Parts: sequence; structure tokens; C-alpha cells
Amino acid sequence: MTTNTVGLGLMPRVAIHLFLLDIQPQIQVQVQVPDLVRNFIVHFYRAFADANTWELHSIYENSFNRLSEKLFQKQPWPEPEAIAPLANNDQVFLILYRELYYRHIYSKLQPTFEDRIASYTNYCDLFNLILNSSEEPINLELPNQWLWDIIDEFIYQFQSYCQYRSKTKNKSENEIFEISKRPDAWNVHNVLNVLYSLIQKSRINEQLWVSKNGGDMMEAAGEFGSRPLYRMLGYFSIVGLLRVQCLLGDYILALKTMENIELGKKGLFARVTACHVTTYYYIGFAYMMMRRYSDAVKAFAHILLFVSRTKQYHTRSYQYEVISKKCEQMYAMLAMCLALSPQRIDENVQTLLKEKYGEQLTKMQKGEEGVPVFEELFSFACPKFISPVPPSFDSVPADTTKYQQQRFIAEVSQQLMVTTIRSFLKLYTTLDIKKLAVFLNMTPEELRTQLLVFKHKTRQRGWESGSVLDGEYESTADLNFYLKLDMIHIAETKIGRRMGEWFIRHINKFE
Repeated sequence: MTTNTVGLGLMPRVAIHLFLLDIQPQIQVQVQVPDLVRNFIVHFYRAFADANTWELHSIYENSFNRLSEKLFQKQPWPEPEAIAPLANNDQVFLILYRELYYRHIYSKLQPTFEDRIASYTNYCDLFNLILNSSEEPINLELPNQWLWDIIDEFIYQFQSYCQYRSKTKNKSENEIFEISKRPDAWNVHNVLNVLYSLIQKSRINEQLWVSKNGGDMMEAAGEFGSRPLYRMLGYFSIVGLLRVQCLLGDYILALKTMENIELGKKGLFARVTACHVTTYYYIGFAYMMMRRYSDAVKAFAHILLFVSRTKQYHTRSYQYEVISKKCEQMYAMLAMCLALSPQRIDENVQTLLKEKYGEQLTKMQKGEEGVPVFEELFSFACPKFISPVPPSFDSVPADTTKYQQQRFIAEVSQQLMVTTIRSFLKLYTTLDIKKLAVFLNMTPEELRTQLLVFKHKTRQRGWESGSVLDGEYESTADLNFYLKLDMIHIAETKIGRRMGEWFIRHINKFE
């Protein structure tokens, strides 16, 4: 894929749209803008025009959100055309303002079909502006948090449109006609095209490869990749691709997009907390759906410990609610993974997990009784999946989330006896297979099959280093056994208690 195709691939009329923006007459829109908002826009534009990134960061994170809470809880911000004279009709600034304008509508209000299309058009303008400057990089610098939010919101609105489009039951004939007229709007190929093009333009994969293996970083980055705007957008697009591929149900490709990002080291994703949490959420979810429960537990436990230790900093962030919800979902998935693959985790995370999901964790380890709990937690914790193709308005569209849930529950159902068998084996060093079959109310032949299932399901690929998709197969069970004639021989692996952690935790309680 070449970068030059992006402008054409996004939308046939984008180039015309930008041209019309440049030549349209400067019409003064008679809309009353409050003085507080007027002063804010003037200050905002001045910081933008002066390329004052630190001031932009403060305006973006604090001032904009405070004004939104104070004045625009139940109404949109002023139309871009209304504030254009306050920003000297600067088209780049107006594109960025529209991005905030429509994001606010999605966040606080209910977007109409026209809002969804207009927001998509604006994203086309923004990305064409960044990607179609073939000779030299665009002279634009934005805070890392805003760059992440642009990618994050772009994918969220794509996901929202796919869900809106698939709910055909309550739509009028006119709505269906309008949707069918715009197959290009929020098309999956266009969205993927943007993300791949940003990665290619920034040469971020080449930069990450050089960072791991050595070489000339400036040569790897090139003229565009050496600019913070392109480098960070390219990096965040990798995380965006991880998310999109998970939403589409392709978990192997999702993890493959992360092959140049090293989780063991502090990467660029850690600069923005929301990106940090999103990265581990989708990596952990992909691991869980690929039956790599041990790796999923490590991913969830790592990020949940990080968030709990830095909680005092997040409470002041405008994204606190989003981060908190993601953490609640990860606790639910951590509970499911521990029920399927019991192992030791950090005691602080373990304590919080028991407070939130202790009862559900116990039920999930009780065979058939736990299946409804798995279904409930999966529905709460999973991302809202999407279909890459428009629905047929003549029939009921497929429920993609329900399909993924069925696949997960089918895998869970195959190993319902594993936890029960494990609880019996932990009591013995040798055990006759007929005796255990009586305990479990099954025939010796059925038990032999279940013992093979135990061996198979507790053998998983485990990540240690390198690409997150890599890993060696290993047993994740805390006991090993073999069958000799009709006798089961068991060897339990005992893990010593971490006394250091125990003392530190109790010392902190008394301080």
C-alpha cells in the first residue's frame, strides 16, 4: 500500500471538499457566542498559531473540558462556522475544532446520521492534510494526549457507526435509504487504510526495529518519522490496529501488529495512560480468546497493579471514568482466566479481585454451575464487536458479540471438569483410576478422556520475551501426573510464599 492512495481511498470528494473550503466566501454567521467561549477560542487559536504545545496541552486537557461541563452539558459547542472569524478562518484550526465539536456530540449528546457523516468527512480532511503532504511534513504539533484521542475517537466512531448501521429493526425507509447511499462512510477498508498509511508514513515499525536491534535511528525515521506528530500518530495507529483487529475477531493478526513493540520495556504507549490501559486490555483479551490464559493473566495483572499504584493521578484526569470502566472489565476477564488457569498473582491485585468477583470466581470453578457466570462476565467485559460488511436490510443481521461469546463458552465447556479433577488430584500422590471415576460419577474410560483433556488444556503457549505473538508451549498446571496402567501418579508443584511482599504490605498498613 502506498501513501498516495490514501486521499483517494478515504472519500471520492475529499479533495473537492478541501478546495471548496479554501475558495468559499467569508460569510459571517450571525450566531451569538458567549463571551467566555469567545475568549477561550481566541486563546486556543493563539496557542495553536504560536505552536505552544504546553499551552495547548493545558487547554485541551483542562479548559475545554471545564467549559464543556459548565456550559455544554446538554447542547453542542458553537458551530465551527460561528467561531471561524475568531480564528482568522484558519482551515487547519477549524478541522481540529470540528474534531472536538463532534467528539463532544458523541460523548454528551446523541449523534444524528448527518453528524456521523460530517464527522467522518472531517476526519478525512484531517488525515488527508497529514498524509498527502508528499514533499515535506505538515507544520503542526499537538500534545500526545490529543494525538492518542484522535486515533482512539476515530476508531470509536467507526465502531459506533457499524453498530448503528447494523440495528435495522427500528429504522425508517428514509434512514435505510440514506445509509445505503453512503457505503463509503466509515468503510472498514478506509479505516484500515488510514491506520496503515499513518504507520507507513511515519516509518514507526522501522524505528522500533532499529530501537531493538541497533542502527541509525534518523535514517530509519526519515523526514516524516522524525517529527513528533507523525511518529506518535504512527505509534498510536499500531495500538489502533490492535483494537480494530480484535473488534473484527482476528486475534492472531491483532497481536502480529504489535510485533515491534516490546511490552517488557517502557514503550511510548506509557506516555498516555489511556493508551497504556487500552494496549493491555486488547492484548489480554486476544490472549484469552486464543486460549493463552496464563499470558492473559500476566497482562491484566500487570496493568491493574500499575493503575492501582498510580490511582491518585488518574482521579484528576478527564478520562478517569473511561480508565475505571476498562479496569473493571479487566478484573472480570482476570477472574475468568484464573478460573480456567489458576496461578499466583500479585497479592494487592488478588485482594481487589476477591472483593469484586470473589463469589463469581468460586462459582466458575464448579463445573456446569459456572457457565452462566462465564456468559455474564464475558458480556460485561468483552469489546463491542463489529461486522466489517454492511448488513442486508432485508434480513436480521448477525449478532457478532453473541457469536464471539458462543465461541468462548464452547471452549470453556470443554474444560469444565479440569478444575474438579485438579481438586481431587491435589489430595493424593497416587490414586487408582477406578476410585477417581467413582468420585466423579463417570466410567474409567470417560475419566481417561477427561485426563487427556486436562493435559491438553493446561498446555499453553507462554510469552517470555520478543513479539507478543511468540511463546513456547508449557504446562500451566500447578501439578503434574502420569498414568501407569490403572494408577495415576501425581507430583504437585508447591510455590513458596513471597514473604518479602507479605512483610512490606503489612508494614504499609501500620504506617
